[in-house]
Amino acid sequence: MTLVVLGLDALDPDLVDPDEHPNLVLDHHRAIETLVSHTGEPSTHELWPTIITGLTPADHGLELDDDGVAWGNPLLEAGSSVADYLLPDALQSRIGAWLLTNTGADAFRTPATYYADNDIATVFDGREATAIGVPNYVVDPDSEDREHNLRRSLGDLFERDPESTGGHTSSDPATFYEQCMEMAMVRIARARRGVRGGRHELVFAYTSGLDLIGHVTYDMPALQMAAYDELDEFVGELRADLDEGDELLLVSDHGLQDGVHTHEAMVAGTDRAMVEDIGSVLDVADAIDAELDATDHASREEDPERQRGDGTEVRDQLEDLGYL
Repeated sequence: MTLVVLGLDALDPDLVDPDEHPNLVLDHHRAIETLVSHTGEPSTHELWPTIITGLTPADHGLELDDDGVAWGNPLLEAGSSVADYLLPDALQSRIGAWLLTNTGADAFRTPATYYADNDIATVFDGREATAIGVPNYVVDPDSEDREHNLRRSLGDLFERDPESTGGHTSSDPATFYEQCMEMAMVRIARARRGVRGGRHELVFAYTSGLDLIGHVTYDMPALQMAAYDELDEFVGELRADLDEGDELLLVSDHGLQDGVHTHEAMVAGTDRAMVEDIGSVLDVADAIDAELDATDHASREEDPERQRGDGTEVRDQLEDLGYL
């Protein structure tokens, strides 16, 4: 049995239509509570470490400063410390936006070793698990996949602008949309590969595509909803790869409407009990652990009756597209 957890940044319970998006609600779904950072809104940087540990940001230690700039990059941390004493808030925000847009800094690249070094337990500990693009849980800091590469190369397709409605602007929203959906596609394809390979009891993948699109389509709601429609199809392909006994859990860190993070997240799953056990982002880790502890998770490599091919189809597709 494999438990697949797919993190869909900014999947909003108010924007998911069960009739139009059956693969985004699965068999059971619900809105859940999220946490608000020092900046006044939910933060991806803080929330995914919370989701994989069950700890508040204060307890796991990966927190944003009040100016939202101190994100684990030495340049940004130093600049933020100085700015706290010397610069007014408005100017700090502008400088932080420029740094994050122009220096290639990545807010979400804390190595996985951080957790062991600080005696913080995660859902991956002691498991046959794979983490695919989980923010602030980077297994190999020297390696990047297509989503990372695309995000770094967005340029003026996605520029930080604290004065705009969504906090960002795009020189070409249609092209930006296509790149974001490509990012989502490759991460979900990698999750499919993890399932088909049969070597893991936990496959945990993440994509930021929906969040990025939402930040620049606040005045183009049709484009944002097109992303939900396509994402539903992508998740449907993943769902079709599940074997008997496999489970799928979708998790978001917050919603996103009118270009701004909302204070409500959601979960959806193929297992009712797991969904019912999650009322907050703080509950996700315990629900994952409970599901894995309660079920036989012999890999297909160890259990010949569960083997179903070598899973090369998805890998071949990714290689053909230049993703691997």
